[in-house]
Amino acid sequence: MGQLWKVGQTVIGLIFRHPVTGVNIVPILPDGRIVLVRRRDNNQYALPGGMVEWGQNVTTTVKRELLEETGLELVKVRRLVGVYSAPDRDPRLHSINILVEADVRGELNVQDAVEITGVQAFEVTSIPDNLGYDYERQLKDYFSGLTILD
Repeated sequence: MGQLWKVGQTVIGLIFRHPVTGVNIVPILPDGRIVLVRRRDNNQYALPGGMVEWGQNVTTTVKRELLEETGLELVKVRRLVGVYSAPDRDPRLHSINILVEADVRGELNVQDAVEITGVQAFEVTSIPDNLGYDYERQLKDYFSGLTILD
């Protein structure tokens, strides 16, 4: 029984003590505006995104999260902005976040009302200040033209 418990602890540790992989998107509309969502958990603006699901690649996750959170369709991923992996970047859990810039199209329409309360397009000069988690840093890196590995 003791040996089985040790094996069980090892398996649980391997499963639950690893960071979760997620994506965020800087969605660019054809007119150049950037789309942000308002999160239900903290009522702050954020870049749309979410966790990579089992069996999905990053591009598929980008498409799914864009549609769920904004109602928009992915036209193309322009570039990788960065990979953010600091253990304290998100107070909910340790996650590795892949940030991409993407051309999008369609009508703004929240599909996932459990997580998102609103979606809005902003001119580059009018991005709101009340961004949740580390999205201010991610947008700063994006606007600086940087590619980050953190």
